[in-house]
Amino acid sequence: MCGIVGIVGKSNVNQALYDALTVLQHRGQDAAGIVTSHDGRLFLRKDNGLVRDVFHQRHMQRLVGHMGIGHVRYPTAGSSTSAEAQPFYVNSPYGITLAHNGNLTNVEQLAKEIYESDLRHVNTNSDSEVLLNVFAHELAQRGKLQPTEEDVFAAVTDVHNRCVGGYAVVAMITGYGIVGFRDPHGIRPIVFGQRHTDEGVEYMIASESVSLDVLGFTLIRDLAPGEAVYITEDGKLHTRQCANNPSLTPCIFEHVYLARPDSIIDGVSVYKARLRMGEKLAEKILRERPEHDIDVVIPIPDTSRTAALELANHLGVKFREGFVKNRYIGRTFIMPGQAARKKSVRQKLNAIELEFRGKNVMLVDDSIVRGTTCKQIIQMAREAGAKNVYFCSAAPAVRYPNVYGIDMPSAHELIAHNRSTQDVADLIGADWLIYQDLPDLIEAVGGGKIKIDKFDCAVFDGQYVTGDVDEAYLNKIEQARNDASKVKTQAVSAIIDLYNN
Repeated sequence: MCGIVGIVGKSNVNQALYDALTVLQHRGQDAAGIVTSHDGRLFLRKDNGLVRDVFHQRHMQRLVGHMGIGHVRYPTAGSSTSAEAQPFYVNSPYGITLAHNGNLTNVEQLAKEIYESDLRHVNTNSDSEVLLNVFAHELAQRGKLQPTEEDVFAAVTDVHNRCVGGYAVVAMITGYGIVGFRDPHGIRPIVFGQRHTDEGVEYMIASESVSLDVLGFTLIRDLAPGEAVYITEDGKLHTRQCANNPSLTPCIFEHVYLARPDSIIDGVSVYKARLRMGEKLAEKILRERPEHDIDVVIPIPDTSRTAALELANHLGVKFREGFVKNRYIGRTFIMPGQAARKKSVRQKLNAIELEFRGKNVMLVDDSIVRGTTCKQIIQMAREAGAKNVYFCSAAPAVRYPNVYGIDMPSAHELIAHNRSTQDVADLIGADWLIYQDLPDLIEAVGGGKIKIDKFDCAVFDGQYVTGDVDEAYLNKIEQARNDASKVKTQAVSAIIDLYNN
């Protein structure tokens, strides 16, 4: 769940890249980076932390050039060292920098090929650096002193033939242009747009359309699965389908949680999709509990607010804001350690007692992953005087890990894994619990003006669209992703960073 951006402008793009990354900050709070190109030289700044903390005035002044890319990161493989902040760079051919959102499922095989066949060195554990080296190698195979758009698209085709998984990519070829491309299943989102200035047309590639909106760019469209867009340094735009058998199966969890509500992904409004999720939930409650005694619907800020409002409207009950959020605490989903996650919930939310006292409260969240957060929130509601606390999830039960770029934990850390709805209700302390049904979620997201027939719903149904994920692979990522491994990795990384600094 990283955020990527690339801009080819007519003047310095450092401020525009910074502004775009702040809009995409919800996609990653672990690290941020920007690289620009000017007169054949690269200027890079990246580090751990939020965008506002990584880039100071002295850094921005050095990021000169009318072409550049940026990245906000959260760790998809459990490591959060500054060495893995993006963009990454290789000097051959041409000098290429790359930023990546997603995860490669065949990264071990690729890393071996890079070393043994491509004769290239990878310096981190990041699959993004592996992907960069694959792209660089394939572009070098063209053997051109000056690459054309045909060479770039041929290299992307070869990347698709070698790489498996979910990936949306921006890469800058120093002195030539910026390329963006999307995996053949279209799992991770990527869009591009343009704006007109007095100097001419500027182009932007980004993870979400909202970053284009904020900077005054007009959305042209999403990249199709397997498609690439190449914008030359002088502002010429080229697109090409580079995959043999592309098939649109985007990640449905983007609409549930990851994306901002004011974004449009694959032609679908995230806001309207969440409204329809609320409608579907209300219909299910009326089917299963027609005699419900809900007095008030309260969202758990912020992602669930849209669905909760529509749910309340359809049930004909009051909608109230019962929790005040501390805006200076990060998203608990992203926090790597269970202990840190538990501590942060009380710091992050505070209950307004008058909205709970003596009432039957329906709490609405976008999803239930580990269950740690919702358990504490339910306890907070009871302490504030709620008579009964019911819980509603706008998503189905999350039972399987994600392997395409969302750091959902190993299966045994997922509260719904091998448990019934009643089991989960008991564990989180709810009087009763309602999950969204998967067919209803699919209809809510894919049922707008733009019809999408199939989604990546692997976290709900265990069906991985790339077809290469088996039990052995899941066991490997479980070892890499469990919280104990993360805490150990971060402790070692902190010591290394302290020593190096």
